[in-house]
Amino acid sequence: MDIEIVADDLQFPEGPVVCDDGSVIVVELRRQQITRIRKDGSKQAIAKVQGAPNGLAVGPDGALYCCNSGGAVWMQRPGRPGWVPGGAPADYTNGWIDRVDISTGKTERIYETCDGIALAGPNDLVFDKSGGFWFTDNGKDLGTHELHGGLFYAAADGSSITRVVHGLFLNGVGLSPDGETVFAAETPRRLLVSLPSAARNAEPEAGAKIPATLGHGVFCVNVITSFPGRQMLDSLAIEADGTVAVGKVAEGSGIARIDPATGESALVEFPDRLPTNIAFGGADMRDAYVTLSSTGRLARTRWQAPGMRLPFNC
Repeated sequence: MDIEIVADDLQFPEGPVVCDDGSVIVVELRRQQITRIRKDGSKQAIAKVQGAPNGLAVGPDGALYCCNSGGAVWMQRPGRPGWVPGGAPADYTNGWIDRVDISTGKTERIYETCDGIALAGPNDLVFDKSGGFWFTDNGKDLGTHELHGGLFYAAADGSSITRVVHGLFLNGVGLSPDGETVFAAETPRRLLVSLPSAARNAEPEAGAKIPATLGHGVFCVNVITSFPGRQMLDSLAIEADGTVAVGKVAEGSGIARIDPATGESALVEFPDRLPTNIAFGGADMRDAYVTLSSTGRLARTRWQAPGMRLPFNC
């Protein structure tokens, strides 16, 4: 498989969004910036943001929606830059969801809380065809204690937000082609999990608690597959036939292509220990863009199968 480096000198890129003109918009976590990468590799700063921007998606109004974990703790080892998963810097207060106007860079926070509880570390998001979006929250490690994350569903106009799953360190999120299943990557336990998208409308019984552990309580997730050893799962995208493509980082790095029906997977290797995100574009949806976060690069390759076309694009 041929891999082309589209851009380098990025400061921990994630959240790629492929636009119709062939440009790709990414966040640079460490630079605290949303950046457009044109087809010729040149870069344009769209917006400067506070905290730590992460997942990006285009909403029904043509704006970018950005998950922001509220800040990150960075580590620097020779040739291996990275961040501490879930770490909270000294000035951390909470996480939030931003709406960003692509043409002007104007940024506004549309969600900081759910049911009066502050968001901890929003990470990734995906829109459904109705214009609402699912997003994950890593939670946050405050040193003395942890804030739990989970899975949320929200309206793009800032009018409503629902906590659907609580207590899991969830990262990448995606929807099946028919929109009936939500997939998420549980990072530290190395799990790909799912639940019906109809769970966003479910109401717990009076007094019931949303579960804080996997496999118990009202809103539970189904485990599709797990990965052993010293590895973690990051963001994901969905192929046109429903195959889940998820970043597998650290040991045996690459993009894992997982059959959601059987849990069987195959690894597509990439030259970086942190291939965190993948997004699809091009006329046939077979141009795959992968953020190589450890080395600060954006890669492009021709994928084995077309990716699923998202409901909204730039």
